[in-house]
Amino acid sequence: MSAVNSSLHPPDDGELLVRFAGGERSALEELFRRYRVHAYRVAYRLLGNEADALDAVQEGFVKALTHLTGFQGRSSFKTWLLRVVYNAALDLGRQRGRREMLSLDAGNGEQSHSGLLVSDEAGQGLEQADLRQTLDAALATLSDVQRQTFALHADAELTYREISEVMGTSIGTVMSRLYYARQKLRALLHEQTVP
Repeated sequence: MSAVNSSLHPPDDGELLVRFAGGERSALEELFRRYRVHAYRVAYRLLGNEADALDAVQEGFVKALTHLTGFQGRSSFKTWLLRVVYNAALDLGRQRGRREMLSLDAGNGEQSHSGLLVSDEAGQGLEQADLRQTLDAALATLSDVQRQTFALHADAELTYREISEVMGTSIGTVMSRLYYARQKLRALLHEQTVP
């Protein structure tokens, strides 16, 4: 009966961390599996390139594993892990000399990126690719901090408080950045969709 209950209610992050501390390596693998898509989406938004995003996620996960004892539970594990990946992506972007992290010609990488994250149903693939390319072009016009804030909210699904923890800024600043990012995106997307 308890096997049935555990399959209906997967263990929370805290339980998995306790199990990992007790020597169960698969518990940590489950935590990384839970958040790898969010981590990839954030890294991709910050770097604009699939290979760089994968490198940043790998680097972030390695850093998280080696510094797991530094996780003190003051935030959720998801927030802490995404902060590590976020910082790894920013470091990688600086190391590779990227001032403009997204380019308007990212279309070739996009098809591969879309295949990693969503299942493509017949007939919708091209529409989704066009929409994603339009959105990426609009996101590229945002300032770095607006794009980073937007990525943490939209791609990583973090709350305002969690974003403020990841970015080391106030909730008010997060709200302001998101507001102006949305306004700019709305205006740009409206321009591109209205003939």
